[in-house]
Amino acid sequence: MATTTAVPKSRISGGSFLLESRQPEDIFTPEDFSEQHQLIGQTAEEFAVNEILPNVEKIEHKDFSVSRDLLKKAGELGLSGVEIPEAYGGLEMDKVTAAVIADHIAKYAGFATTWGAHSGIGMLPIVYFGTEEQKNKYLPRLAAGEIVGAYALSEASSGSDALNCRARAELSADGKHYVLNGEKMWITNAGFADLFTVFAKVNGEKFSAFLVEKTFSGFSVGAEEHKMGIRGSSTCPIILNDCKVPVENLLGEIGKGHVIAFNILNVGRFKLGAMCVGGGRVSLENAIGYAKQRKAFNKVIADFGLVREKIANMATLLYVGESLVYRTVGMMDVALGEVDKSAADAARQTLKAIEEYAVECSIIKVWGSEMIDYVVDETVQIYAGYGFVEEYPAERAYRDARINRIFEGTNEINRLIITGFLLKRALSGQLPLMPAIKKLMDEVLSGPSMAEELEGALPEERKLVAQAKKLGLFASGAATQKYMQAIQDQQEIMGAIADMTIETYAMESAVLRAQKIVDAKGESGAALPVAMTRVYLSQAMEKVESAARKVIAAVADGDMLRTQLAILRRLAKYEPFNTIELRQQIAQKVIERGKYTLA
Repeated sequence: MATTTAVPKSRISGGSFLLESRQPEDIFTPEDFSEQHQLIGQTAEEFAVNEILPNVEKIEHKDFSVSRDLLKKAGELGLSGVEIPEAYGGLEMDKVTAAVIADHIAKYAGFATTWGAHSGIGMLPIVYFGTEEQKNKYLPRLAAGEIVGAYALSEASSGSDALNCRARAELSADGKHYVLNGEKMWITNAGFADLFTVFAKVNGEKFSAFLVEKTFSGFSVGAEEHKMGIRGSSTCPIILNDCKVPVENLLGEIGKGHVIAFNILNVGRFKLGAMCVGGGRVSLENAIGYAKQRKAFNKVIADFGLVREKIANMATLLYVGESLVYRTVGMMDVALGEVDKSAADAARQTLKAIEEYAVECSIIKVWGSEMIDYVVDETVQIYAGYGFVEEYPAERAYRDARINRIFEGTNEINRLIITGFLLKRALSGQLPLMPAIKKLMDEVLSGPSMAEELEGALPEERKLVAQAKKLGLFASGAATQKYMQAIQDQQEIMGAIADMTIETYAMESAVLRAQKIVDAKGESGAALPVAMTRVYLSQAMEKVESAARKVIAAVADGDMLRTQLAILRRLAKYEPFNTIELRQQIAQKVIERGKYTLA
């Protein structure tokens, strides 16, 4: 039942958006969903509305028998096994489908977390790294929801520094078992999971992964954590006390656990971004519904300008979030489509194709988690006092969203990954970043040049994207010129460069999608996405310029600082859009519809 993404046709290198211009036909957007994507999206939507939402209160009070039943129903509908090969009971569908399901499942974060840990990080290590025996033994039951998966990487003492774990594995004297000792923290699904991917160091040195069943001797689960949010998910420590794991349950190679951990997290990051979009859509719908019925000063608050501004901002962010997620998974699907599944190294090819987009996956994770924090915060503000009361939906959404900036690698770690990965690829020659920086430096030092006239739709918007790219390259060039490879130690600068990279990718994704809609529907038919794009570009350019200024001020002083700031101002110069009017247009449409819409 495999499905493939129709567009884009050609493979695009990860991170190349910084250096190359893209055309609308180069990207995948929600407007490109196939009939199959739409059908499975509808199935996931109906499952969320009819099965998950009626059980929220039971799940919130930790009736995990309900969660297990729902995982089984999701398995029966094919919602958990889309990334599992058909040979092992899955549907073997594309990453777009996986993102579509994650998007719709996210109507309630408590169960979405449970499902995400089970169907993603709980299963995929076996899909990509398991032996034939391991796949046949576990994947069909995981896909069907008969057993529940979990992923045990974090420890109290290491956190984001996962490779510095203390859990140990020693081969038994008879060579039949690995004996594991240690403790893992914050393990999602731990309270009721059956199978855990556990990371430990063989002989205290070689970071490795093991498939551990809850029935293995020496394995136990600690008490449930009392959490700020996602209370409907199970989060417990697991304790390994001379836990005996059969040698055939070693996952992958000894000492190569980091390959498993980091590649699986890349997939988890784009799914988290999709879930943030789905959860944000629900919050916006709740905010609009409340604003349309709540009265103050003899009129509904949906008529007030500052409330409408919030609603327009929220809708705009959802548009950009969709654009980011589906652009990235579309590229990933094209790369995965080139994998020879019959080859002996098919798993290695698959992982290489996924790793190609590590930067984009980290961008989605950071951007999406910070987007939904804004959306749920403004939803609380619109509900005002009632937003602080448990019986209203704004309160739980606000609490549930906060974990997303910590999940799947903290946003700080992901910012360092974005810049570090780009610089690593540049230094290895995989990404011609340094020549592009040199070319830009030569260009800016030669003085102002005539602005290039762009043909086609949205020329001013496309110019802004080009300016954002130049600002990012300019600031990166100034920083690398000063610090060279030691820039890795300058975390604040690395973070600022990541912020410019994130905003540039988001800006370009929004513009390309709007162009694509203009091409399909004409300017009048694309009025709403164009308005959203312009609103987003305005606020994103401010962030890009601010981050660039931060970097320049840190790496230059005196006359050099003044010269570089003058160049920065030239690169950042543009005529502003009337964002008040644009937000009014956006708010009017989404308030009329009562939900996020592009129609």
